[in-house]
Amino acid sequence: MLQVIGAGFPRTGTRSLKVALERLGFGPCYHMFEILSKPDHIERWLPAGSGEPLDWDKVFAGYRSATDWPASHFWREQAAAYPDAKVVLTVRDPHRWYRSMQALIAVGPGRALPDALPPAAKEMFTRMERLRPVTDRISQEALGVHFANMELPEESAAVAAFDRHIETVKASLPAERLLVFDVREGWEPLCRFLGVEVPTGEPFPHLNESEWMRETLEKLVTEGIFPTDATAPQQ
Repeated sequence: MLQVIGAGFPRTGTRSLKVALERLGFGPCYHMFEILSKPDHIERWLPAGSGEPLDWDKVFAGYRSATDWPASHFWREQAAAYPDAKVVLTVRDPHRWYRSMQALIAVGPGRALPDALPPAAKEMFTRMERLRPVTDRISQEALGVHFANMELPEESAAVAAFDRHIETVKASLPAERLLVFDVREGWEPLCRFLGVEVPTGEPFPHLNESEWMRETLEKLVTEGIFPTDATAPQQ
């Protein structure tokens, strides 16, 4: 059963939050990585592509927290399904977020690929193609474009959508249930919100998602190797 619901857009420190939540005892934490690394998870999300409600206990079976798309797009439904769960809305400077999303598209699964791929790479890209109705729905509702087609709106429209999302989440939840969180703030606000001790002598996990994604895809495409954990390089 979920105890922490991530409501932030991708590229707002969602992988850093994942690692932090797991360190604090709220793991495993669901992230897009779970879908990439576990083929059976595709089935959990497919009903959302046609607008059907999801069985959240099935989707998050074995997990105590969630962050990143596709999970974070459905924060409202999860908040209703798990009324005792707290919600963390990750944020960052919206213009830097936009540039980071552009970087994600540059290295993401929709880029040009070699004709010959290792079996593991073929499997992963086939898997993501099956998820396309879900990712299309999410990107259309969140940004007004089909992100799976490697599109982003122009910057002012994307930033407006980003800001609108933040204001919607803030207006929809009581203050005691919501933490608006920039990962640059570190452990203290997150731990205080969740009612746990700050890890002694440990830096907050600031992870370089773009570099991790680039390295992961390079290994997958050239060597057929998919990582077995969600550790990303430190920034």
